[in-house]
Amino acid sequence: MHGPFFRGGRKKPMGEINVVPFIDVMLVLLVIFMITAPMLTQGVQVDLPQVTSEPIEDTENQEPVIVSVDRDGQYFISLGDEETPVTLEDISGQIMAILERRPGTQVLVRGDRNVSYGQVVGLMSTLQTAGVANVGLISEPPTGEG
Repeated sequence: MHGPFFRGGRKKPMGEINVVPFIDVMLVLLVIFMITAPMLTQGVQVDLPQVTSEPIEDTENQEPVIVSVDRDGQYFISLGDEETPVTLEDISGQIMAILERRPGTQVLVRGDRNVSYGQVVGLMSTLQTAGVANVGLISEPPTGEG
């Protein structure tokens, strides 16, 4: 009986690669990354205010300097993956040093919603004396409609 898969008695080597093990490995890696990605968020735990606003355009492709104020009123400077706790008095010197090395670097402020308005304004005033012309404020979009 000669069916469509009959090759005349000789078996030729199959030139196809079995991709099923590759797919299995990729699915396992996908699950691992989906589980671990939320754990990789770094930074100070700040409960940001929720407002509707337009995002800031990134004109220079430089990573911004983020100055954070947590709910306890402690200050942190984040530049890339580095995050260092600082006092309000030290912020001016550190920001001036960063702006000397990388002029035009964008400076953003992350303030916890439970921090007093006075602390955020004091921080912005300190940044202004350090030579920062424009300070951006980081917020989160509202979670619910209405």
